[in-house]
Amino acid sequence: MVLRAPRDLRLADVARPVPGQDQVLVRVTHSGVCGTDLKIYDGGIPVNYPLIMGHEMIGEVIEGGDDRVRRGDRVLIDPVLFCGECFACLDGRTNLCPHGGLLGRDVNGGFSEYVVAPRSHVFRLHDAIESRQAPLIQVLATCLHAQRLVKILPGQSVVVLGLGVSGQLHVQLAKACGAYPIIGITRSTWKQRLAKELGADITLAAGAEGVRGVLDATDGLGANLIIESTGKVSSIGDGISMARLGGTLLLFGITTATEGALPFYQLYFKELAIVNSRASKSEDYPASIDLVAKGAVKLEPLVTHVMRLSDLGMAIGMLESGADQRMKITLEHA
Repeated sequence: MVLRAPRDLRLADVARPVPGQDQVLVRVTHSGVCGTDLKIYDGGIPVNYPLIMGHEMIGEVIEGGDDRVRRGDRVLIDPVLFCGECFACLDGRTNLCPHGGLLGRDVNGGFSEYVVAPRSHVFRLHDAIESRQAPLIQVLATCLHAQRLVKILPGQSVVVLGLGVSGQLHVQLAKACGAYPIIGITRSTWKQRLAKELGADITLAAGAEGVRGVLDATDGLGANLIIESTGKVSSIGDGISMARLGGTLLLFGITTATEGALPFYQLYFKELAIVNSRASKSEDYPASIDLVAKGAVKLEPLVTHVMRLSDLGMAIGMLESGADQRMKITLEHA
């Protein structure tokens, strides 16, 4: 599926990519459709055209394997590219590499029959993990990376603002860490019910009702950790109001607004720590795969639609419309 210009997406035949040194050729079997794909599709994220989008993908190694991953292995691909030599990479922060990029944004990605990736970015999947669900592990890795930055302890109260795919994954990861209570915030009653099934102790509506509910559930103190997963300035403001003195605000949602009103005095008075996360690191993938394999994180309830690769345009339209009772859309490539 080739994006030739904003909103110009077509099924096309292209040359099969050839793996270079230390690269593998993967036949893609399943991929996930993400909000980032929508932003690239409509021109909100500038790219060079033509481009094959897609950064959530699994498949089978065809060429370029080694002792770690062999030809025929079913693998998950880490799409975050890095140089390995700059100050960020040498500091172990490969996700911040200024010379890096993303498969499906800066180079051709996974909405295709084949994709080339660095051998170091390919991870074998456990047999127990179902292929339609497996692309979601890329999203899980970003959530795990974020939570590793704040180190949730058992018994800490956690609020997750926004219960889309990433928010539902944050709920499950916080549960696995022993957080209590875990409070999910969304206006969607359907998403509230799903969050309860996946481990949330309390669910509340967004806005002033949610702020009051969090304070009531925490004896007026506020929560230890607020995970903001919507990327909306108003939600960040609510998060500040929900946090307790000395609490932490984890900004996970991608905020593109350049201005907005926030309760800055509360931010000062509470001495809140603000932590921002970006993408993930390769080390987050084996741990994410293991969490799914042992059942600590459930992906099946989050895959609500399975479509063909050729239906990518329709899938992006579903993201754009904000259709209710939709979580992750998985594309099958064969």
